[in-house]
Amino acid sequence: MKKKKFWNSSRIDSLFTHIVLIAVCSVFAFPVLWLVMASFSKSGSIYDIEGFFPDTLSLASYKNLFLDTAMYDYPNWLKNTLFVAVFSSLIGTVLVILTAYTISRFEFKSRKLLMKSTLVLSMFPSFMGMTAVYLIMVNFNLINQLWSLILIYVAGAPMGYLVQKGYFDTISSTIYEAARVDGATNFKVFTKITLPLSKPIIVYTALTQFAWPWSDFILPNMLLKNKNLWTVAVGLTHLDETQFTRFAAGSVFIAVPIVVLYFALSKFLVAGVSDGAVKG
Repeated sequence: MKKKKFWNSSRIDSLFTHIVLIAVCSVFAFPVLWLVMASFSKSGSIYDIEGFFPDTLSLASYKNLFLDTAMYDYPNWLKNTLFVAVFSSLIGTVLVILTAYTISRFEFKSRKLLMKSTLVLSMFPSFMGMTAVYLIMVNFNLINQLWSLILIYVAGAPMGYLVQKGYFDTISSTIYEAARVDGATNFKVFTKITLPLSKPIIVYTALTQFAWPWSDFILPNMLLKNKNLWTVAVGLTHLDETQFTRFAAGSVFIAVPIVVLYFALSKFLVAGVSDGAVKG
């Protein structure tokens, strides 16, 4: 009986793939590990950290982050960020789901033109329109208002409807036809049939709509000039060099909620993306 070679081509390919993946993960994980360790440094300045990792560890940076608020009010920045992210997520999710469902299930004039137009417009980076957005906000007296941020995030949310539309396309049309035969209205079909079947894509949409304003810097920095209205991303950039460990602690703390949410809702995210990518 001929012995099977241990090092066949498939095993070599698998080994090579794992080595490459480990190397790539290490490259991305090292800065994160360094930032986490720097947040526990006893020294406040980046110049006092010798080598890659601090010699002395302490929780002082996290204590100062929440207790020393005379110059840098991190709790207030966190409250502002949470306010903007939550309302942007709630309203944006509703608009994206309604847009995707309408384009998926209804035939109307200029439907294909609308889809092509949004696809082309989504290829352009959002910061290209920042000057126009700023002028509009100035003319409507919406500078230094948290609701102005929410308005912009919500207004741009329906542009990213394609994944959600793909998910709705996978729901069998026979279900809708049976419901209409029984006399169900379009609203009842949407609320009683579509929404219960769409939990993965709703969770996916809510989380993506939450993550953008939670970590965005460009728009809040442009519109919020009042220090009391800063979000975390804006406030952390105004820390001076002697407050680096506080900056690191603030960066780690603001990342924890989003990481926890991604892990807790991972099964819905995978289902939402995979099902939504079936049809365009």
